[in-house]
Amino acid sequence: MRVPPTVFPDPEALGRALAAEIATELEDAARRGRPYVLGCPGGRSAHSTYSALADEVAARRLDLGHVVIAMMDEYVVRAEDSGLFRRIAPGLPHSCVRFGHAEIVEPLNAAAGAGRGITHDRLWVPDPADPDEYDRRITGIGGVDLFILASGASDGHIAFNPAGTGANTRTRVVKLAERTRRDNLVTFPTFGGLEEVPAYGVTVGVGTIRDLSKRVVMVVHGADKAEAARRLAAAEGYDPGWPATVLSDCARPRLLADAATGLVAAQPAFDRP
Repeated sequence: MRVPPTVFPDPEALGRALAAEIATELEDAARRGRPYVLGCPGGRSAHSTYSALADEVAARRLDLGHVVIAMMDEYVVRAEDSGLFRRIAPGLPHSCVRFGHAEIVEPLNAAAGAGRGITHDRLWVPDPADPDEYDRRITGIGGVDLFILASGASDGHIAFNPAGTGANTRTRVVKLAERTRRDNLVTFPTFGGLEEVPAYGVTVGVGTIRDLSKRVVMVVHGADKAEAARRLAAAEGYDPGWPATVLSDCARPRLLADAATGLVAAQPAFDRP
């Protein structure tokens, strides 16, 4: 099915609106005494949402002890001696583990206050040594309450799933497409060139996102995401040539964009007064 876009003036307004929704869901889950799993991409797309969510946590005085952050992916390298994959060092600037700690968990915990934050064991990242365990763990906790999604600008990759990915793929190690790696040169300017971008990653699958999420929100903003936004708004179902179109097949999908993408909504969204 087609997912009509909601269009905001800028990424900050988009982030504030989505963060307010998430904060309300966090409050509801806490009242019900159940965990809340937030699926998160690294990179630029959800940055304004993460920042605004910390503001919401502080303003509402939220306790985050029930929150799990489930990251989508991580770069991996192959050991020369064994041929097995392992995650890159978590201190590297492009590490998704580092991103999860520094850009999501630490700001949220600072906003929540001492003893009210997300514990270390509740930042989840797939393990290349046992990728299947990630899907089992998500299933065991009841699924992802909200998966924030992002689309690659040039090839529509979602997480590290490249063009051509099957609809039912699960968490696994993949070889990264060159266009995905080039997109990541923009996401992580600390890379000195394409040769420094890892060639492999461990990632949730397209089927993982579709089947294990209670709802999803795709976030696209900026003129460089205009083609991605157009394809997502036009999609009527999953197109393996543009994996982010899994949005159309997910439960309760929403597409949030900013005006710079060129999308036009019948009723544009504006920031709260």
